[in-house]
Amino acid sequence: MSIEALTLLFFGALLFFIFMGVPLVFVLGGVSVVFLYFTWGIDSFYMVASQIYGTMGSFTLLAIPLFVFMAMILERTGVARDLYRMMHLWCGGMRGGLAVGTLGICAVFAAMVGISGAAVVAMGTIALPSMLERGYDKRMVLGVINTGGGWGVLIPPSIMMILYALISGVSVGKMFAAGILPGLVLIILTVLYVTIRCYIQPNLGPALPPSERGSWPDKFRAVRSVILPVMVVVMVMGSIIGGITTPTEAAAMGVLGALISAAVYRQLNMTMIREASIRTFKLTGMIVWILFAAHAFSSAYQSMGAHQFIESLMMAIPGGPWGIIIAMMVIVFLLGMVLDPVGIMLITLPVFLPIVDSLGFDPIWFGILFVINMEIGYMTPPFGFNLFYLKGIVPPGITMKDIYASVIPFVLVQIVGLIVLMVFPDIVTFLPNLWF
Repeated sequence: MSIEALTLLFFGALLFFIFMGVPLVFVLGGVSVVFLYFTWGIDSFYMVASQIYGTMGSFTLLAIPLFVFMAMILERTGVARDLYRMMHLWCGGMRGGLAVGTLGICAVFAAMVGISGAAVVAMGTIALPSMLERGYDKRMVLGVINTGGGWGVLIPPSIMMILYALISGVSVGKMFAAGILPGLVLIILTVLYVTIRCYIQPNLGPALPPSERGSWPDKFRAVRSVILPVMVVVMVMGSIIGGITTPTEAAAMGVLGALISAAVYRQLNMTMIREASIRTFKLTGMIVWILFAAHAFSSAYQSMGAHQFIESLMMAIPGGPWGIIIAMMVIVFLLGMVLDPVGIMLITLPVFLPIVDSLGFDPIWFGILFVINMEIGYMTPPFGFNLFYLKGIVPPGITMKDIYASVIPFVLVQIVGLIVLMVFPDIVTFLPNLWF
């Protein structure tokens, strides 16, 4: 059978079973094993087992359960509530101030936990009712929480970056360093959008009355709430940047910081640790099984010789190397609307990475572009995870239509940020080159 027919059959089978509702890990693993058997025979399974065994011995893999455990603990500490109180006092006096403050808290949470859902749930529970009560436009509020929650994927420490590093073979530390400035770019662009929009249309985010803005002593007392989050960030990122720990060891430092935070907030008890541990086991188990399936998929696809076919197909795209990169970004963006980010990584990266390497592009730079697209995938209809996190916690008067409509301008802002990083790649590569 020709490579064109094999490729069509392979991806057709994947999409068919995904849309049938079969869990992604079983689709990837099952279809890949069937194709391996019919292309290379029973001996090909030894190759998959060997690759999986090599991955399971990876020290980097330990960072995933540690960062997930850290996130599960921080969700329950009360850090978000105190941070919101501080932002309420300091930013509430300006138009759109509570929305800007919420974006700031989401950025802090992203720098602590490394996953998307934590900030969405925390801010949806605390900030959403507060802003709606004070006359903020519901779509503006929903868009802010949806967007800010997605930054956990981009701002290090990020579990998505660890997975990208495992699949691509690049340094986790370099990926973390590369995500800092792009994260700041997206934060600044989003804050500018909210501030300008609320200045032009005050009804979208009215300033708080003087009675709610607090006195200066109140404001300075509230600043204490930043100490613990900053401590956690410094323990994780500071130890990596200072050369004290590897990214994996820094994850253990983050867990220590989270436990200290829980103790300070008097939330540290066996019930909380047990619940956080169970959720960590579930998430980690899912991720590890997906990695198994990824190796089966990668082996099956390589065994067909399909890389050469895809590479020749990509080379036919007009616009040269940049045309190919743009086409990849468009493909990933469209997949983000219907598949979960981890699944997209496993389906596309084995195909894209050899092409990116052959074109001479920096895999760290491409990785950041890819991760930003994953972040956008968390917030885009119809199947973005953040949309459903929000739906689970919003008041009854807010419909799914409101949630879908709220993301459109914010997605456009994130795309502008993606274009800026494509045009100015030094924003991505500056810190990795400086620190490593």
